[in-house]
Amino acid sequence: MCNRYRMTAKQAEVAIRFGIDPALIMPEPERLPPPELFPRRDGWVVRKEAGQRKLDVMTWGFPPPGTSRAPVTNVRNLASPFWRSALKNPERRCLVPVTDFCEWEGEKGSKLERWFSLSASPIFAFAGVWRPTETGKAYAFLTCEPNPIVAPIHPKAMPVILHPEDYDRWLDDDHVSACELAQPFPSQLMSVA
Repeated sequence: MCNRYRMTAKQAEVAIRFGIDPALIMPEPERLPPPELFPRRDGWVVRKEAGQRKLDVMTWGFPPPGTSRAPVTNVRNLASPFWRSALKNPERRCLVPVTDFCEWEGEKGSKLERWFSLSASPIFAFAGVWRPTETGKAYAFLTCEPNPIVAPIHPKAMPVILHPEDYDRWLDDDHVSACELAQPFPSQLMSVA
């Protein structure tokens, strides 16, 4: 489960990368998202509002169902009723800007950080969903089966990384078409450090 990633680019760089009109770039928020993200921290997301892409700040992790205390950060089961309303409603889908993400390798007590990035792009996006909560907006991102570069380090799952040409499909298409994008990203387009 990916519970650590980075977004080291500046707000303006993120906006330009995701085709956001400079007039729609919000002023610097009071609490800027940190460059390294963990659950319960604020992060950048790109969502659509009135047909335009918008850069927003939300808290990573949906409030948990029942009495569980940890926020739910990764969407694994796309058929789960917990995620259904967010996935079916294009207005509740978002892009989560990323510069690299971490998975841990090794045995407990001697684990090593392994950072994954894309070879051709310093900024990329996870397929995400968001919803309003009592304390503000919250987001999570989808996971899928790992590709051959991630699997040896984290065999359970990897984040759903979208190709830039699929951004609008994720944000706009019907539920079935959008969820078809939940596929492993090609390993040959990634690197690990």
